[in-house]
This record gives sequence, structure tokens and C-alpha cells, in this order.
Amino acid sequence: MKLKPEPLEQLVAAIFASIGCGDEEAECIADHLIIANLAGYDSHGLIRIPTYIEWFRQGKVLPNRDLKILIDTETMTVADGQLGFGQWLGKRAVDVGIEKCRKQGMAVVGLRNCGHLGRVGHWSEMAAAANLIGLHFVNSTGFGMFVVPAGGRDPRLSVNPISVGIPVPGGTPLIVDVSTAAVAEGRLQVARNAGETVADGLILDADGNPTNDPNEFYGPPRGAILPLGGHKGFGLGLVVELLAGAIAGGGCSSEGKTRLEQGMLGIYIDPDRLDSDDRIADEIRRYIEFVKSSRPSEPGENVRIPGERSQRRASDRSELRVDETTWRQVTETAAVCGIDTAIVEAACADG
Repeated sequence: MKLKPEPLEQLVAAIFASIGCGDEEAECIADHLIIANLAGYDSHGLIRIPTYIEWFRQGKVLPNRDLKILIDTETMTVADGQLGFGQWLGKRAVDVGIEKCRKQGMAVVGLRNCGHLGRVGHWSEMAAAANLIGLHFVNSTGFGMFVVPAGGRDPRLSVNPISVGIPVPGGTPLIVDVSTAAVAEGRLQVARNAGETVADGLILDADGNPTNDPNEFYGPPRGAILPLGGHKGFGLGLVVELLAGAIAGGGCSSEGKTRLEQGMLGIYIDPDRLDSDDRIADEIRRYIEFVKSSRPSEPGENVRIPGERSQRRASDRSELRVDETTWRQVTETAAVCGIDTAIVEAACADG
């Protein structure tokens, strides 16, 4: 399906407004989800809407939540998200980090007890747009505990993404946004909706056997996801679990969770405070140009730094594409929420 971003944003905002989100919150959620699709992260875009609305109906995520500040100093903040929507509270937390970092040169923000935080790279893009370095670590405290430790069969970690944003003077920011699991769970949803299999070495069935079928992962009984690169991804996943869970204060993954309570640790650095003669900016620019000068492995292609392609895609708001199953699920959710069919129809570029 081809969809028009602007009327689609009105539709998505209307869905979240219908369950009690304020206008600014509803628009923030809609913008985040649509940018995810435009950037090529379908796993964190429109496909999430039916799940979010179902969680709301089950009381697992709440509209109109704000940050409850628990600790606040000149350089550090710890806040409770009070089970609010992550796209909204994540933005609020990053705004706090950016403001403190601009004043002090660095900042640390811990966010706990938050709904799904969406595409984590979005938060590092915000920091880079403010000419700051942003590092973000996210865990899920147990409700999204899908990942086995290296050498294990039983899930003990969530997919635990890491994102890093570094501004590049005169160029596209470097944005690394990766899961420490072999695949993000949302990408399995995308493959299942599209009726596709996944590559080898990503998922296990409920008996711990390798599989390419996302349906065997979802079960029931549920299977598991492997760590990225074996022990390397497992080690990174443990680090994220401890930083976003234990250090940010929401807790590490444990059994028995019935709702998503994500935690995020954000670290912000102002590179200008570390340099008085623009050497850092010059070196960043020089090194990025040096890396991109490598001969391409495929004729006619160019070396791209991480985040370059997704940011370029996101800037093109002419249309986005989703599979028909996902669009049907979104329109069914809109109908349940009482959204006018004219608003739904206006989002379709295909007519």
C-alpha cells in the first residue's frame, strides 16, 4: 500500500487522541511512527498501532502521562514515566538531557517505567540535531524477554537496543541504531505480516531449534531470538540491561511481567566543550571523508556511514509503503476507535 504521510499523520494522531492523549502527545506519537516507516524501520512504525491500542484497553499503557522527576541535579535527572506512551515520554526525557547538556557540557538522564520507546535511533538523531553526542540504552524489564544468552535455550534478556548519534560538521550525522539481539522482534512481526521467512541464525522455536519461520517464534509456545554475533551481542545485551535497568532504576529483566515497562539511560556530551580550536570538528569531518573514500565493493555504489540512508529516506515525505496486512490492522483499529472513514481514505495514495 502507498500512503500519504501528511493525512496519515492526521489519522494516527486521531487514533491516539480518541483514547485520551492530548493533541501534542498524539501528534508526537504519530510523527515518531511515521518517521520510522519513512526511514525504513517498519518494525517500529504503523505496525505498532494495534498493539499500543490493545495495551491501552488492558490498562498496560496510559495517555496523558508526564515525567515524574525523582532525582534532579545540574547534570543528572532520573524520571518515572508512569506507564505513559514512550514516544512522548522519550522525547520529554531527551529534551531534558539536551537542555542540561547545553548548560553543563554533559548530562545523564535515566527514564524508567515507560511504555514502548519506539525507534531508539530517533533519540540520538534529536541529540545530533542539537549538535550534541547522544548515547541511548534501552531494556524492557521482562515483558519483552525474548533473547537467549549465548549458549542458552531460555530467554533471559530483551532485544536491548543501543543508539549513538555523533554530529558531523557540514554532513549527515553518524547514527548507529542496533539491537543487541540478532533481530528486533518488530522485524519478525513485519515478516509474519508479509508472509515471509527470515534468514538463518536469527530465531529459535520453542524447543530451542533453529527456524526461519516467524510463526514458530510467536507460537504458542513462544520461541526465542539469538544474541547478535553470539557472545559479542550477549555481552552488549548484558551491558544494556544493567545500564538501562539497574542503573536507570527500573529493573533488569525478570519473569512474570505482564506489561511493558521500558527503561532508558541517555548520556549527552557537548563536543564543543572538549575543544577550543575546532580540532574535534575537523577530525570528525576528515575521518568520515576518509572512510567514505574506500573503494565500494559494488560498482556504482558508495560507502555510506550508519544512519545516512535512513535519514535521507525520512526526509522524503512524498509517500510511504506498508504491506496490506499491516494497513488492514491499522484501519480496523481506527474503526474500533471511531475514526471517520474519510480520514482513513485520505491517507491512501493508491486511492
